[in-house]
Amino acid sequence: MAALRAGRSPIADVALGRIIADAVAAGRLAATSDAAEAVAATDISFISVGTPGTPRGDLSLQAVDQVAAEIGRALRRKTTVHSVVMRSTVPPGTAEERVIPILARESGRPLGEGWQYYSNPEFLREGSSVQDFNAPPFTLIGAAPGDDAAVLSELYGEIAAPIHVLPYRIAESVKYLGNIYHAVKIAFANEAGGVLAAHGVDAREAFRLFYEDRLLNISTAYLSPGFAFGGSCLPKDLRSFLALAEAVELPTPFLAQLLPSNNAIIERALAAVVARGRQRVSLFGLAFKPGTDDLRESPFVTLAERLLARGFEPRIFDRSVTMARLTGSNRAYIDREIPHLEALMVGTPAEALAGSAVTIIGHLGATDLPALTDGLTDQFVLDLAGLPELARRPGISYQGLYGKAWA
Repeated sequence: MAALRAGRSPIADVALGRIIADAVAAGRLAATSDAAEAVAATDISFISVGTPGTPRGDLSLQAVDQVAAEIGRALRRKTTVHSVVMRSTVPPGTAEERVIPILARESGRPLGEGWQYYSNPEFLREGSSVQDFNAPPFTLIGAAPGDDAAVLSELYGEIAAPIHVLPYRIAESVKYLGNIYHAVKIAFANEAGGVLAAHGVDAREAFRLFYEDRLLNISTAYLSPGFAFGGSCLPKDLRSFLALAEAVELPTPFLAQLLPSNNAIIERALAAVVARGRQRVSLFGLAFKPGTDDLRESPFVTLAERLLARGFEPRIFDRSVTMARLTGSNRAYIDREIPHLEALMVGTPAEALAGSAVTIIGHLGATDLPALTDGLTDQFVLDLAGLPELARRPGISYQGLYGKAWA
């Protein structure tokens, strides 16, 4: 506080010292420990307090609670509209379950009556915060339904970046996603690079070429929440790479968890079906992805196996899979995993749905979607493909892949 009042930056950051000095000299920046004074003299309050991790791993929101209560009490005496904006990193749900109730209780007024609340997470890196503030990839604003967040859109109007106004929980989540993904990339690069180097590879050069693939490697490809991976390449090559690490006794705890993580997705789908009780099940999609008949290490084959082990006998439809055409290692794999698969396969969506109480959508060709939606009546539908047509379908019990019911 003393440093700010004197026009000095309390932290080291390129250009920040000059900006603070100029703002204080021009009378645009002041510092106070009186929340009531601060709220009374301004239109917007940004909450930028610390949310440190606890020994248990979750975030401590003690400072958030305290400052929200102080702002709320200050709002009682304010006659003009005030906006409260959360910049601190907080868990999804903090707005609706924590901060808004505190502000409403302490101010004596509900959200929308004299005050608004927004979630506006920051994506600033220490040491380059001014640069990051002036050139962000986007500005996220979490707002209440029907609130266009005009006050913040105006505030950020001179920043050349898209402004996205969306639900509170989405805004609160994206900061988490960014930081977690950064950690994932670092762990991946360090473990994979270490294995390559141990086998005489110039890992930096290998990664440099890896980066050049902007279609699949450095892109949004494979980066949407979906079902488990499978096929003849990914599981096999992952095991092979782990074997390379084991050969040189190099621990790869991050990479070693990829297959167990993948298996956990299949188990979640199985649990969703088993929870409905012993009913007739239909499964759409058996190959590891649409448009192919490759069944090798398909997660849908694994799901079918586990259903069979639980006493279910799913009727399976996959237009690309014909038993008579399966050859070589593909045929050998399915003969080993589900030797009586032919008895489970059906030729049309209608045959799969006949008498079915539970329908699992793994993947489905566009030409078969109308027959599926027409045939659905009061089934429980577990949609592993994320088809919006099914989410909007009336008369069914729908469970999407990553909605609240799936969590």
